[in-house]
Amino acid sequence: MDAQHAYEHHQTDQTYEPRREWHKHFSAFLGIAPEKHWLFRGRRFKPWFSASTGPPGLFNPFVAGVLSRGGGLLSLYILHLLAQKPRHGNDLMKVIEQRTEGRWGSNPGAVYPLLSQLEEGGLLIGEWQDPEKRTRRIYKLTSLGSKELDRLKQVIRPKLEEAIGVLQDLFQDLDGGEEA
Repeated sequence: MDAQHAYEHHQTDQTYEPRREWHKHFSAFLGIAPEKHWLFRGRRFKPWFSASTGPPGLFNPFVAGVLSRGGGLLSLYILHLLAQKPRHGNDLMKVIEQRTEGRWGSNPGAVYPLLSQLEEGGLLIGEWQDPEKRTRRIYKLTSLGSKELDRLKQVIRPKLEEAIGVLQDLFQDLDGGEEA
């Protein structure tokens, strides 16, 4: 697809118009385009206003920060999903996007290296669905992975509950709570 055809396709894309309207609203409200605002110009916020991602308002950069590989919960959640049933990488990404109601969509650059790392650590095993064609790799949780999942849940759950409480307190404070 050449640049002109891509531009014309982009102009007729149904998600483009709402995104453009959201961008105009944000720009008018803050007086500056979101990608130029000091708070939102970082790479974690880019999908929030990028025309290349789903409908406006769905992607949540705060959820992405927690689920990103550096945020810590992605590894745990992938182990959790594999404990439910064996899955391939694209299926894992689709399930995460569905369960976050589109507020976070992982990308292969985060998921597949993580799957390789977890496999190298013996927490899961990947097998080619068709070993001759190597088309799709199905990942299964190992017994070591199951034990690690249980251990991580015990460690992370209380901290996650604490983080949710702190965020609720901050939200209430920002929403007009009492002054300190």
